[in-house]
Amino acid sequence: MATVKTADKPRWLLWVGVVAITLFCLAPVLWQLLTSLKTNDALIVIPKSDGADLGTLLSLFLPIHLTSEHYQQLGGIFARYMFNSGLVSLVSTLLCLAIGAPAAYTLARLKLPGESLILGVVLIVSLFPYVLLFLGLLELVKFLDLGNNYLALIVPYTAINLPLTILVLRSFFQQLPKDLEDSAKVDGYNTVQMLWKIVLPMTVPALVTTGILTFIFAWNEFIFALTFITQDQLQTIPIAVAKIGGASAYEIPYGAIAAATILGTLPLIALVLIFQRRIVQGITAGAVKG
Repeated sequence: MATVKTADKPRWLLWVGVVAITLFCLAPVLWQLLTSLKTNDALIVIPKSDGADLGTLLSLFLPIHLTSEHYQQLGGIFARYMFNSGLVSLVSTLLCLAIGAPAAYTLARLKLPGESLILGVVLIVSLFPYVLLFLGLLELVKFLDLGNNYLALIVPYTAINLPLTILVLRSFFQQLPKDLEDSAKVDGYNTVQMLWKIVLPMTVPALVTTGILTFIFAWNEFIFALTFITQDQLQTIPIAVAKIGGASAYEIPYGAIAAATILGTLPLIALVLIFQRRIVQGITAGAVKG
């Protein structure tokens, strides 16, 4: 039987679609970047509804005169805010992985009494809106005298992200062949050695994926950081951006706010770009059985 060849669609349509979708997704980021580089005079220009030529309209979106003064206005204190966010996010992420990995492995491999109940509780806690925990955590912070301390953020962030970490890692551990662990036991490995040298190296994609999710949550969290930390030297990036003000109550410093958001987002972008291959492996792990 003769096969009928269908004509391929023009490749340029594919590229037009890719470019359009990319620009649509990047438009807010590009707008923030351009805003951070515009002069104050360019930021306050109001385009006319009629009579404006194409060149005038383009100059509003693609300014000719660029400046770095908004980044310079942030000063060295902003580096301190980034350090605070990085420290809190990194420590809480490491604690989540250090506690969540053994717990997930235990739930995946051992037949515990009441395992279904434990998993149900973990699932419910992971779905619980963390904002509703605010008042209880505030009382605990006051009782333990943790206000204006990094632990006031590290402990809640770890507790909130731990259930999700356990669920994701448990699912990944269940995909690993148990024969490898049996072979390691035959070779004389104890449980700790087997977990450290055999199992964990194979779960790097899942560890990276859950770690980055935890890191991003801790980096962007606002309510706890606003309430539990009032000392300026200990505050994090979201609070620093919210505190940026103009010369008067009626002035909104769009340029400085845009510059702060760009600087605050760069570490997350770099983190995702560095570990993008591991992230994809962690997300797609177990999707196809072969």
